[in-house]
Amino acid sequence: MRTDLCDRLGIEHPIVGFTPSEHVAAAISRAGGLGVLGAVRFNDPADLAAALDWMDKNTDGRPYGVDVVMPMKAPTEGSFGDLKSLVPAGHRDFVEKTLHELGVPPLPASDDPDQDGVLGWLHSVARAHVEVALEHRPALIANALGSPPADVIAQAHERGILVAALAGRVDHAKRQVADGVDIVVAQGSEAGGHTGEIGSMVLLPEIVDAVGSSVPVLGAGGIGSGRQLMAALSLGASGVWMGSTWLLTEEYALGLPNQTAVRRALLAASSSDTVRARIYSGKMARLVKSKWTEAWAAADAPDPLPMPLQNLLVGEAHRRIAAADDPEVVAMPAGQVIGRISEIRPVADVIAEMVAEADATLARLDRLR
Repeated sequence: MRTDLCDRLGIEHPIVGFTPSEHVAAAISRAGGLGVLGAVRFNDPADLAAALDWMDKNTDGRPYGVDVVMPMKAPTEGSFGDLKSLVPAGHRDFVEKTLHELGVPPLPASDDPDQDGVLGWLHSVARAHVEVALEHRPALIANALGSPPADVIAQAHERGILVAALAGRVDHAKRQVADGVDIVVAQGSEAGGHTGEIGSMVLLPEIVDAVGSSVPVLGAGGIGSGRQLMAALSLGASGVWMGSTWLLTEEYALGLPNQTAVRRALLAASSSDTVRARIYSGKMARLVKSKWTEAWAAADAPDPLPMPLQNLLVGEAHRRIAAADDPEVVAMPAGQVIGRISEIRPVADVIAEMVAEADATLARLDRLR
């Protein structure tokens, strides 16, 4: 099964996989898709450079991508200490009280306090991520929050690198194409992480009709099987963008500590066990439901802070929650598709099954004529 996306990116299957794990991203690329490494977790661009160096050596020469987070409107900038001083005391008190009530212990005294928040939400750090990516060999640079700045698009194009952007509405997609974006990812509300309000079944054909004659459109949100891949292609997509599925692959735990509780929570979750809220980063995102998300939905909870202050507020809490190893108290972006995943498997098996099911679906539909 090949689409124009396969030819543009030099991949075998029209499957693009976003993940914060370089091990998963490399495995996706080796299996014939395009693995896209999320850069936002790398506070130090040197750590991203090391991860991309590793991918250069472990993708068997196959293409991969890098995803950055560059809001259209640059958020508040400043040093780690400067930004933390902008977090209201009442919000800090609420977080500490909630962690105490949920039985989440403090981190060891030896833990590095400067790792409390993810600075990749900052425009300046995202630019540093782009600079690192351009020094390597990605086939694609994607922006999770719309079109990158014009100079970033120009630099990528000068190096023969395609640029993708995620869109949750038709007007977003039209603006992105006008800005010079090469691939639009139509991300429906079912998706994990930052997502809008329109479901994939409505959003994808709308965006295909609006911009599909100019650029390839990928379907995202609620896609984790070959049947769902075929549904996206039937709606006019050139391929799919997947994220939550890779959270429950064998490779995901490599290099990412404290994943046991998260995996238990995800394996136990149904498709109704997610919630959209601003509590993770300050922008609307879909997370797996837990006692942590319930606490933020309570009447006495403060309003989430804008990006990047919210993540600085909850950064240490996220690390404490991860270390506590309690599946009832997790802070994890995840899409509704997690409800169909019941076991942990290698990335290659996930892709092979998707491709086989897509072929079988196409054959079944052909018999209907």
